Amino acid sequence: MYNLTSNRGAFSSQLRDGDKNIKPDVLIIGSGAAAMTAALRAKSLGLSPLIVEKASKIGGTSAYSGGGLWIPNSGIHSGVDDSPEEALKYLESVVEDVGPASSRERKVAFLENGPRMVKFLADQGYRWMPSKGYPDYFPEAPGGKTGGRTVEPRLFDLNKLGEWKDKLNFNPIRPPTVPMHTFELAKLVRIRGSWEGTFTAMEIFGLRKYSRTILGQWPVTIGVSMTGQLLYLCLQNDIPIWTDSPMKELVVQDGRVTGAVIQKQGGEEIVIDAPKGVLLAAGGFSRNSEMRKRFQAPGISAEWTSASPTDTGEAITAAMNIGAATALLDEAWWGATIVDPATGQPYWTIYERALPHSIIVDNKGQRFTNEAQSYNAFGRALWDQNKAVPGSAVPAYLILDTNHRNSYLLATKFLPGITPQSALDSGMITKAATLKELAEKLSIDDSALQSTVSRFNGFAAKGVDEDFNRGRSYYDNFIGDPTHKPNPNLGGIDSAPFYALRIWPGDLGTKGGVLTDEYGRALKNSKNGKTEVISGLYAVGNSSASVMGRTYAGAGATLGPALTFAYIAAGHMGGAETS
Repeated sequence: MYNLTSNRGAFSSQLRDGDKNIKPDVLIIGSGAAAMTAALRAKSLGLSPLIVEKASKIGGTSAYSGGGLWIPNSGIHSGVDDSPEEALKYLESVVEDVGPASSRERKVAFLENGPRMVKFLADQGYRWMPSKGYPDYFPEAPGGKTGGRTVEPRLFDLNKLGEWKDKLNFNPIRPPTVPMHTFELAKLVRIRGSWEGTFTAMEIFGLRKYSRTILGQWPVTIGVSMTGQLLYLCLQNDIPIWTDSPMKELVVQDGRVTGAVIQKQGGEEIVIDAPKGVLLAAGGFSRNSEMRKRFQAPGISAEWTSASPTDTGEAITAAMNIGAATALLDEAWWGATIVDPATGQPYWTIYERALPHSIIVDNKGQRFTNEAQSYNAFGRALWDQNKAVPGSAVPAYLILDTNHRNSYLLATKFLPGITPQSALDSGMITKAATLKELAEKLSIDDSALQSTVSRFNGFAAKGVDEDFNRGRSYYDNFIGDPTHKPNPNLGGIDSAPFYALRIWPGDLGTKGGVLTDEYGRALKNSKNGKTEVISGLYAVGNSSASVMGRTYAGAGATLGPALTFAYIAAGHMGGAETS
C-alpha cells in the first residue's frame, strides 16, 4: 500500500509533471467519483490504471455534489424491507423507455452490481452510512420505498490527505466548512422554525465541527468526503493522477480504441496506449453553450447549471468523432435554480419551494405544477409550461410571505429573518408591502396573482391542494415542515411584507452522452441500424446516456449508476464476472 508520509513528494511530482514513459493498462478520462472508483477496481484486478484530468483540481462535479448514491439493497441500511425484484419493478414503473440507454439489461446490471460496488469500496476502506429516511422520489409508484435506498459517505478528516486536500474541487457556494449529511438539510433549513432544526445546527456546528477542529481535524461530509475518501484510497494504492492534462482525441487502430492523445503541461501532446481500454468518466457538457444550443431546447443557458465550470463535453465530442452513438443529449438533471444577478452564481433550490407559505407562479401569476415534487420532475414541469405557453415560465417566480422568510433558510445563504439590502438592490430578491405591489415590480398581472394566492390559501387552510396535490406524497412531506399542520407543505401566503425570487430551469449536469451497453461499453450505429460495440472504449456517468432515462428515481440516482457502471466497466476490462 502507498505510504502518504514517506512518498508524498515523489507522488506530488508525478501529479504535476506526469511521466511520459508510464504504460497503463487502463486510461481513465476525468477524476470524479466514478473515475476514481474505476481506477480502484482496475487496480484490484491487477491492472495498472492512469487517471488524467484536464483541470488543475480533482473531483469534478462529484466534489460539488451531495455525495449520495441511490443503491437499492446496498446492505448499508438495516431493517429495510426491499428486494432486487421490488427495485426493478420500481425502475420499470418510473423510467420511460428511451431505447438502449434504459434497457432492462442495463437496469438489471445496475441493480445487481450496485451492492457489489458498495461492498468493494467498503473493503478498500471507504466508509459508508445510510441516508436516514430519504425516500424514493416516487415512493407511491409500484416498488417505491419511503427510505433505505440512498447511501452516502461518512464524515472524513480532510487533513488525512495532507497537501493533497488543496487539490480537491471545492464548490464555491458550499465550501467544506459545514459537515452536514444530506438527510440533515431538511431539518437545518428549519433552524429557527423548530427545535429539531436548532438541535441539528448545534450537533453540526458544535459536536461535529468544532470538537474535531480542536483536535486538528478538518471534518467534511457529502461530496467532499466522497471524493476525499476516494482520492485517499487512490493514493494508498499508488494510482497515478495527472491534472492539467486534457484529452485531445481518441486513438483508433483497426476499429479498436487503443489509447488517447493527452496534452501535458506546457502544451506537449503525447499518445498514451491503453491495451485494456479507455474509460470516459469526464462528466457532461453543462457548461458548453454551443453544445447546449445544438442539442437542447431553445433558450437553455449554461449560466443556470450547478455543475463544475469544467463540465464542457470534450469526452463526449471525442467519442462522437469516432462514430460513437449517443442518446438523451436533450436531457439534464433538471431543477429549480435561483441566480444571484450580482455574481451570476446559481443556487439550487429544493426545500424553499416545498415549505409552507410559498408558491411558484408563471409570468401570468398562475401556478402550474406541484412545487414540492422532486427537483427533476419540477424542472421538467417548468420546461413543459414554458413550451405550452412560450416564454411564460422562464423565469418563473417563487412567492413567499413573511412567515416563510422568518422561519426558513433561503437559497442556502440567507438565514431566517435576515434579508440583506444587497440582495434587494441586486434584484435577487424582490420585496413589497402588498401582493399588488409585488406583482407590479415583477410585471405580473396583479389580479391574477391575488386570485392564485387566494385560492392557494384556501387549500392551505384545508390541508389539501386540489389543483396539484402538493403535500400528498411522502416525498413532499419529507422536504416540508412536519411541525406545520394540517399539511407540512401548505401554508397561507398572508403575512406582509411579501418576497419573490426568479426561478430558472437549472440542472446538476447534463445526462445524455455516449450510448453504452450493460458492461459500460460504448456503442456505435451500424449500417443495418443496429448498435455494435466500439472495442476498447467505455463511458460512464454523465459522459454516457443515463440508465435513468428522462427521470430521477431517488436521491443519488446520478452518482449511483455512475459508480456502479464504473465498477462494471473496470471489471469487464479486467475479465471479472460483474454482471
